[in-house]
Amino acid sequence: MKEGFAVIGLGRFGGSICRSLVEQGMEVLAIDSDEERVNEYMSVATHAVIANSTDENALRQLGIRNFEHVIVAIGEDIQSSILTTLILKEMGVKLVTAKATNDKHAKLLDKIGADRVVHPERDMGRRIAHYIVSKNMLDYLELSDEYSLVEISVSDPRFFDKSLQELDFRNAYGVNIVGIKRDQEMIITPEATAILQDGDILIVIGSDDDIERLQEKIQ
Repeated sequence: MKEGFAVIGLGRFGGSICRSLVEQGMEVLAIDSDEERVNEYMSVATHAVIANSTDENALRQLGIRNFEHVIVAIGEDIQSSILTTLILKEMGVKLVTAKATNDKHAKLLDKIGADRVVHPERDMGRRIAHYIVSKNMLDYLELSDEYSLVEISVSDPRFFDKSLQELDFRNAYGVNIVGIKRDQEMIITPEATAILQDGDILIVIGSDDDIERLQEKIQ
């Protein structure tokens, strides 16, 4: 299982990741200290085992170092989350993604060497807030504290039947158009001559301030 995944912690977040990886055809080792949770994923994951992830010997016996990517999805037990992440990096696991429950937890995970720190509850809250506030934003992905990638539907007739070159989004709004969704078609890195049509969805990347400015004009 050289390029397989291991998911430690089978709560809602870890369980969801485990199922999604399996659905994509990946080999997944599911680990939790709770026997009931492990039994639930016996028929889902490639392997599901009961283990204490803060026990280095237990992780060694599972061959955790052979996994390309380990996801630490431990929830409320911050101490176990941090210790597990630390052990994994000391053992030489190439890529460790760890779930943070708050900003302080995230800083600690980052400091001890987690390759990627995710904030599922916070990020989902932000996405939902954007959907509620915006009339034409269809999807939102935060790239950093200041930059995002969003899907925005074109609903203002002033933008119809005009080329990207004419609209000049970069100079006018400070954003880049990296794609256009049109019915079932996806146009990646569209040409400057591409003409916008009613119903098009723009894939936009830029600072949050610039994206907000564009939304005010385009809706």
